[in-house]
Amino acid sequence: MPSAPANDGPPTRESEILLREALLHFAKSGLGAADAAREQAEAAFFAGDRERYDHWLGICRLLDARMARAVEAREDMARREA
Repeated sequence: MPSAPANDGPPTRESEILLREALLHFAKSGLGAADAAREQAEAAFFAGDRERYDHWLGICRLLDARMARAVEAREDMARREA
């Protein structure tokens, strides 16, 4: 029997809630769901709402990890420039 990947721990309540929200968001937004989550994360970042930013970035990460990494890189650059 294959073992689980070393970096996969048991799911937490928060991770299960975020996964459910990501799936609901995908059901509502379709193939554009990752882009919509990215837009929400960026709007929250520039509004200074860290909690909402983390939430939407988490959803974006579940739907498109590469896009989420690009968002994080842009936000890190914006923080350094500020």
